[in-house]
Amino acid sequence: MDMDFIGLFIFIAGFVIGLGAVTVIDIHGFLGRKSTYWTEATIRTHKVTKPLIWTGTILAIIGGLILYRNESFSGIPLYHAIIASVMLLNGLFLSFYVSPFLLAREREGRQAELLPASLQKKIAISLIFSDIGWWSGLALLVIYIISR
Repeated sequence: MDMDFIGLFIFIAGFVIGLGAVTVIDIHGFLGRKSTYWTEATIRTHKVTKPLIWTGTILAIIGGLILYRNESFSGIPLYHAIIASVMLLNGLFLSFYVSPFLLAREREGRQAELLPASLQKKIAISLIFSDIGWWSGLALLVIYIISR
């Protein structure tokens, strides 16, 4: 099988899995800003979406490495690398700062309480970075495919 096919398939699989999970958790998070019901649903849902987002991120990176293996590190491959770096940092913040906070609240029986405004703001900024990263990365992949 052709390596470009394998790389592109893995790259796209990463976007399907990662962007799908990001969409689900973002909608939950948006609804949970003012709703205790959706706050609790978001805390529960993030346990499923977090590993899916990481899986999608890792697959997209592996697919990009395979697909761009013969390309110069400029243009779209460079932009994808920058986006991946920002997404990794964003994912670390969400996984190691926000997620433990949410899980602690659940253990304390406070999962239905609205999150503090300061945390909601940080999460909102993080989700904006996430959405821009995933959608920009997908758009760049489409541009790359069309230009070939």
